[in-house]
Amino acid sequence: MQVRKLVLDVVKPQEPSIVEYATKLSSVEGNEGVNVSLIEVDKRVENVRITIQGKEIDVDKTFEAIESLGGAIHSIDEVASGAEMIGHAVTLE
Repeated sequence: MQVRKLVLDVVKPQEPSIVEYATKLSSVEGNEGVNVSLIEVDKRVENVRITIQGKEIDVDKTFEAIESLGGAIHSIDEVASGAEMIGHAVTLE
C-alpha cells in the first residue's frame, strides 16, 4: 500500500519534546516531511497532531517510532494514497 500522507492524533509524555518527535519521525525511511502541532497540554501528557508526507510512508515503522518515544496513537485522522494528492474542498451552507 502506497501511503503519501498520514495525519495522526497522538498522546505523548511531555518529554521528549515535539522537536525531538519531528526529528525522529523525519528520519524514518519514506517520511519526507513531518509537522508536529501541540493541541493540548495536561499535567503529564500532551496531545499532538502529527502530519507526515512522503512518496511512500512506511506506516508500521512510523507507528513503531511513535511508540518508542512513549506516544500512543489516539486516532488516524487522515490518510492519502495513490499517484496524486487530493485537496479538500470546503463548502459552506
